Amino acid sequence: MIINNSLDEVRKRENALSIIKNIVENNGRACLFDLTGLSGGFIASPSELSLLETYVGPAIFEDALQEVGIKHMGGEKVLALNRTSSGILATILTLVKKDSNVVHYLAKLPAHPSIPRSCNLVGANYFETDIFEEFTIPENTSLVVITGSTMDHQVIDEAEFKRIIQMAHERNIPVMVDDASGARLRTVVFNQPRACDLGADIAITSTDKLMPGPRGGLMAGRRDLIDEIKVKVNQFGLEAQPPLVLAMLNGIKNFNGENLVKSYNRKDQLSDLLDLKFNNFEKTPTGVMISPEGLAGEVNISHNLSDDDLAFIFSFILLKDYGIITIPAVGMPGASPTIRFDLSTRDAFNLNLKDLSKKIESSFDKLLDVIPNEEKCREIVFSF
Repeated sequence: MIINNSLDEVRKRENALSIIKNIVENNGRACLFDLTGLSGGFIASPSELSLLETYVGPAIFEDALQEVGIKHMGGEKVLALNRTSSGILATILTLVKKDSNVVHYLAKLPAHPSIPRSCNLVGANYFETDIFEEFTIPENTSLVVITGSTMDHQVIDEAEFKRIIQMAHERNIPVMVDDASGARLRTVVFNQPRACDLGADIAITSTDKLMPGPRGGLMAGRRDLIDEIKVKVNQFGLEAQPPLVLAMLNGIKNFNGENLVKSYNRKDQLSDLLDLKFNNFEKTPTGVMISPEGLAGEVNISHNLSDDDLAFIFSFILLKDYGIITIPAVGMPGASPTIRFDLSTRDAFNLNLKDLSKKIESSFDKLLDVIPNEEKCREIVFSF
């Protein structure tokens, strides 16, 4: 295997960032195409930047974020965090007791690793399922978790969403929704209500996913719970600093749902082009993807690599040869190894889809050439 543990994932990410830096320095930013759906951004005027002081920044921008954040997320109050994972951790530290149960429902396994890892930190028992009929809430449950949209953009059924919230509230158990991309994907593309409007007590989104904001987290929900969680956030340094708060504020203000709708329509064209050569690409709401298992199914030669390894190698070939950024190359440890080509990003609108399809095909042909040589594969993933 090429990637064996979290340290390997860190090393491959560092290499990917070095490749990106080299492309920008030698060829310019225009030669990079971020198709992760996590490209985010940092929108700020010179006058706003001049206010990014330790205490002035929060005084100016946190109040403004309350207004636009509640409009975007619903709920009674919002809280800015340095990561969505930070909000998940803070919520579990606050609401979950040792030896109690946390149960989690999502459209497709697995959950984001920050959820079971946080439960492990507090000594809670964690259960997750993607089969609605198997979802139960046992005795001594302190938190119910719902994922609105998975890491691979599988969206929860609205009726199931409502029913699980109802089941939890019948037992007076709070509900946290991991709505990292779902806060926009569910509402804009699938016309579902905001999580808080469906009755969630806490909802958390990633402000760089499918919107022009920074890598950060925004939590919304009941005022009493937000205040309680905020104590933990401040105790452990999980809060968003003034630059992030400003960028979140402007990212939400500049969010344009029409871009998601356009990508929803363009995905069919890219899918049809790829189907001419491949059998296992799948449509997502905003593009196409191929899972490690699907990629392995396209490979018809002998090799000793894992399915995940194939995805990592493929993603690095795309990056090195064509400047196409996908999540397996740059993702944090535990991120999904599924290769997703998200068409909602700014870079995607500058791509001719026929040209993109040809680059994907060419990268796959190179993958077939290198995978019999494991040492060559390691060089592609780990060597700048």
